[in-house]
Amino acid sequence: MSRKPTKGYFVRGQFVAAGSELDLELKRELKGSVDMSKTDMKRESDRLQDLGEQLLTLNSSLFKKLVDAEHLSEKLVITLNDTRRITNFEGRRRQIQFIGKLMRKQGDESIAAIEAALEEQRKPSAEATLALHQAEQWRDRLVADDDALTGWMELAPQTDVQHLRTLIRQARKDAEGVKERPGEALRHGKAFREVFQLVRTALSPEAAAEERENEGADE
Repeated sequence: MSRKPTKGYFVRGQFVAAGSELDLELKRELKGSVDMSKTDMKRESDRLQDLGEQLLTLNSSLFKKLVDAEHLSEKLVITLNDTRRITNFEGRRRQIQFIGKLMRKQGDESIAAIEAALEEQRKPSAEATLALHQAEQWRDRLVADDDALTGWMELAPQTDVQHLRTLIRQARKDAEGVKERPGEALRHGKAFREVFQLVRTALSPEAAAEERENEGADE
């Protein structure tokens, strides 16, 4: 069976394979970057590899948006998914280098979209920030005031009220224990944090799920 011919073109009698380093260099020249030094080219190559590695930490919803908008090539998507399953250090290192090679074949528009998605993940939206503040306020009210529980159950009737009461009692007990030790800085216990998580999940289940997913990716 004959081999499928490599796509490319000839320049000054030399065959240039599509997607090769020479092809990319010639395209940079056409864009006016003919004066880019080897150091600059290496720096740009390293930057794109780093961006590709950061894609491994992107949450599922933002990653899906990039895929749906066709900002990631099919081969890059497959490689990223394969890399997430690799635990061997050397194997993962080689795979990330391959990701960098694939990233250098992405168009400028796709690179810009990837950078925007990563920035969006780093900086929560105004809506997410508001939901976070609301959860903090409800947590503080529930721990400080018995009457707040009635208001909360009207807002989130699906809440396991017995479990919430238990957490509130424990959070208050933990706080009292600190008060009995003058001069010791206030350190909120596990129950206080669990009240917050319960409230956070009820107010914004999708945001809470994303946070847990991101925490798992960082471990």
